[in-house]
Formats: sequence, structure tokens, C-alpha cells
Amino acid sequence: MVTLVDYGLGNIHAFHHIYTRLNLPVEIASNPEQLLRAEKIILPGVGAFDWAMTRLNESGLRETLDDLVLRQKVPVLGICVGMQMMANSSDEGSLPGLGWVDAVVKKLSMKTEASQQESNQLALPHMGWNDVVSNRESALLSGITAPRFYFLHSYYFVPGQTSQTLATTHYGVEFTSAAANEHIYGVQFHPEKSHSWGIQLLKNFAEL
Repeated sequence: MVTLVDYGLGNIHAFHHIYTRLNLPVEIASNPEQLLRAEKIILPGVGAFDWAMTRLNESGLRETLDDLVLRQKVPVLGICVGMQMMANSSDEGSLPGLGWVDAVVKKLSMKTEASQQESNQLALPHMGWNDVVSNRESALLSGITAPRFYFLHSYYFVPGQTSQTLATTHYGVEFTSAAANEHIYGVQFHPEKSHSWGIQLLKNFAEL
């Protein structure tokens, strides 16, 4: 059973639709009792870091979620801001993150590596399709050939250990676009908006 954490943010119904089409069991959890049935967890997220953390902290789900992930080791996949929330902190806000991974969240630079001239500044947010390059083999990215995923963000996840990076993407700088720390996974892109590549990734996660 894949359980989608519903704390008021994220494309919950898009994920639900994909899993239903794949004929894989899926449930939306908006209370602790529903969350306790989870065998896999997806933590979506959109918008600002502090707003997302506030919504999650006030949802009544935080304590159960921490217990499932940290004590029971239930596999979890953070999406976009959901991935960033798993870090210790973010440059975007002042609230502490979940702290599930020793990581911080930094703002993307508008300057390119090739030039510091204003005319070569990058647009923020980083929005649209971009390549995702695997750093190492992972069941999460299995069977995905020449992946391109859809991004919408201005901040990026910086893991404390380079070994936690599964894949990188280049936008002015090279940043971690997929990460893993044992049973805890995160992707900066939106698999639910990424056609066959995203569908395969979500299927892979359900089958971990």
C-alpha cells in the first residue's frame, strides 16, 4: 500500500490517479489512523518551505509520520518541497525541517558558471524539463532510460554526504535532483508531471 500524505499541499490526486491506473494499491491519509496503514509513504509538497512545514506540523500527522519513518523504517519518498522538508533547514525559511536526512536546502544562483554578466542570468524558478543524470544504481531509477523530468523550484537539496546523491541535474550549477538515505528517498522534480519517466519512478517506489 502506497499512502499519500494529505496535509493540504501537493498534487495528491495526480499521484492517486497514476497508481490507480497502474492497478497498485494506494490510499490518501489525512489523519493518523489512515497513515498507520502505510507500507510506503509519499510526502508531496509545493510552495514555500515554512508554509509547508507549518501545514504539516498543524495537520496532526507529524508525530505518526516521524514514528513510521524514523522508528519503523517505512520507505518514504519526498517530492519537491516534500524532499526539502526532510532536511535540517532551508535558506527559504526559519523553521526547522523534519531532520530525517542530514542535509540543508540552498537557493539556486541566478548566475551561470560561464559568466557573471547580468545578461547571462538564469531565470528563477527553475521551471520546465531537464535531464536527470544517475550517479549510481538505484531501484528507484531502475528501467528509466535517458530520463527528463519536470522541475519547478528555486531551492535545492544539499545532502551532508555525497554518497546520498542518486542523481544530479544542471541548472547554472549541478545539484542533487534525487537522493537516498537508506529507506528515505527524495526527488526535486515532479514525477506526477513527467509522463512515462515519472510513472516508472512511482511504480519503482511502490515495488521497493
